[in-house]
Amino acid sequence: MGVLALVMYVVMFLVVFVARSVIQERSTGDTGIRVGVLSASTGSLEWLAGVLLVLAMIAGLAAPIAEIVGMDPMTKNGWLRGFGLVVAGTGITLTFLAQLNMGTEWRIGVDTDERTGLVTQGAFRLARNPIFTAFIVAAVGLAMMVPNPISIAGAATLILAIELQVRVVEEPHLRRLHGDDYTAYASRVGRFVPGIGRG
Repeated sequence: MGVLALVMYVVMFLVVFVARSVIQERSTGDTGIRVGVLSASTGSLEWLAGVLLVLAMIAGLAAPIAEIVGMDPMTKNGWLRGFGLVVAGTGITLTFLAQLNMGTEWRIGVDTDERTGLVTQGAFRLARNPIFTAFIVAAVGLAMMVPNPISIAGAATLILAIELQVRVVEEPHLRRLHGDDYTAYASRVGRFVPGIGRG
């Protein structure tokens, strides 16, 4: 299952980061990638969110490789690992679809000097951060495929990184940028899942 998990990880990276950036560049002339962690103050929460995201991505890659080279999984339950494949595939697909829902407003990261529109349609009617929700689903699925300490630590680190990115970087930026419109949207729509984390 380690080889299949590694293939899924590569597919996730290619679909979620590379393909979406290519689509954005063809539509707008800009890749949509904003790497705020590079300009963040070392030790700030924004910097920490970026560092944790990088560590989570490294762990996500290392977990299947560790199994391939001989690390025993915490469980060899074939049902769990097979279900993980379904969960990971679903998460990757939903991440990409949610990214497409953003249209030309899609970005990775935040440029505080850039004015973007507020997306509230499609998956964004259900949750304010459906891309992150689906990305967490994909990461949990990958951890289920290769259940070892590295994959579990990677998934937990990803969740922490996303929580920090959303609460410390993205939501404050959107509140500054869109004011009352974002406040009204946040009061109606949950942060990661419908109905939970409104406000």
